Amino acid sequence: MQMPEPDQEVLARRSEIVDALRAIVPGEGVIADTREMRPYESDGLTAYRTVPMIVVLPETVAQVAAVLKYCHENGVKVVPRGSGTSLSGGALPLADGVLLGLGKFNRILDIDFDNRTVTAQPGVTNLGITTAVQHEGFYYAPDPSSQIACSIGGNVAENSGGVHCLKYGLTTNNILGLEMVTVEGEIMRLGGKHLDSEGYDLMGLMTGSEGLLAVVTEVTVRILKKPASLRALLLGFPTSEQAGACVAAIIGAGIIPGGMEMMDNPAINAAEDFVNAGYPREAGALLIVELDGPEVEVDTLIERVREIAEANGSTTLRVSDSEEERNAFWAGRKAAFPAVGRISPDYMCMDGTIPRRQLPEILTRMTRMSEKYGLRVANVFHAGDGNLHPLILFDANQPGELDRAEAFGADILKACVELGGVLTGEHGVGVEKRDLMPEMFSETDLNQQMRVKCAWDPKGLLNPGKVFPTLHRCAELGRMHIHRGQLPFPDIPRF
Repeated sequence: MQMPEPDQEVLARRSEIVDALRAIVPGEGVIADTREMRPYESDGLTAYRTVPMIVVLPETVAQVAAVLKYCHENGVKVVPRGSGTSLSGGALPLADGVLLGLGKFNRILDIDFDNRTVTAQPGVTNLGITTAVQHEGFYYAPDPSSQIACSIGGNVAENSGGVHCLKYGLTTNNILGLEMVTVEGEIMRLGGKHLDSEGYDLMGLMTGSEGLLAVVTEVTVRILKKPASLRALLLGFPTSEQAGACVAAIIGAGIIPGGMEMMDNPAINAAEDFVNAGYPREAGALLIVELDGPEVEVDTLIERVREIAEANGSTTLRVSDSEEERNAFWAGRKAAFPAVGRISPDYMCMDGTIPRRQLPEILTRMTRMSEKYGLRVANVFHAGDGNLHPLILFDANQPGELDRAEAFGADILKACVELGGVLTGEHGVGVEKRDLMPEMFSETDLNQQMRVKCAWDPKGLLNPGKVFPTLHRCAELGRMHIHRGQLPFPDIPRF
């Protein structure tokens, strides 16, 4: 994995840049000591690390705007960072860039129960929004496994999902308004508390843009009333293929659960060792199906799901009888990632999406890939929407294992695309999937996406090196012409 070569002219001006940024963000808002910047060298994708040139921690929107304006005028790259939980390297710093941390933007600004909205700064945690409104029986629906730590601004950047997004949608379906700052330092507002707005869907464009277009400084989200009844079923199956077939049958029957998650045997046992959730250790695969709504509706749906599960070979079937038991069912799933960390020195969490009907096929292929690369894999799925999270287990201290894990992961994502799916469901492209983008998009597709990037960031200063496998200058984008074997603009980094 290659990143753009550091700009030596910018590095030569480092002291000057530090002084200028300290004038904008005084006190302890600028970190320039290498040792003190070390905690920012990576995000959740720790396989790749770079110490940033400078870390800036603004406290106000005006400071964010001033920092971006200065960097734009002086040709300095900027990498926005939320809580650093990204699993695709989206917040990987640059050796010649400013890392703009938004952790101090951690206040909820407005709670409006009448309009069912919350307005928060980007550093507020995902779970923090639900915590702020649950006393009135409300909650925020998208719930990534990292919700205790991940920030709502980062959720916007990656269009994050979670276990309840099958029925209630991802981040893009649950935000109503954004305040953001462009690379030129202009403060903009999109949307608000109202349901829809006229004109181009710029908010949709910003959601999932991975910090390449602007820096989000405020988010307005919709909150939902907690359902009258919530119950979960724990379904065990002899094989992952049978569990996958059950998923397809449930959706095919017109049942849309609040959440439907799947774990294979290695993940089941790791989670059970970690939280003692009462999972069937002998099961080849486990489904957690949560149903919500009026009590009579939930009771009816439970019986329908029970029949479908039995028809697909279910060997274990438990229905939660209390809120405590329902939470216990979910505890293992929510803790699956740290649990797997106990059975392997390292693991790489992938993120691809396939059509639900292809679940059995992708599982069969992953078994063959595991044998090919000599590495174990534990599977955790947002099964209802076909979003896969294979955890490839390896030991980075063993020569060659990291390379094999990366190749294994690339093959999984290529298979997702081949089966009619996409490279990412919620983690984003970042650097992890950047070089796989041509598997899914043609050169024409990618050039068109880069034109959008150029419209917002003509100098390419915001989070460069992410998402796009070839770095173009905006002036020559789409005008590439090879004359007598000579490549124009040979000095442009292409990686």
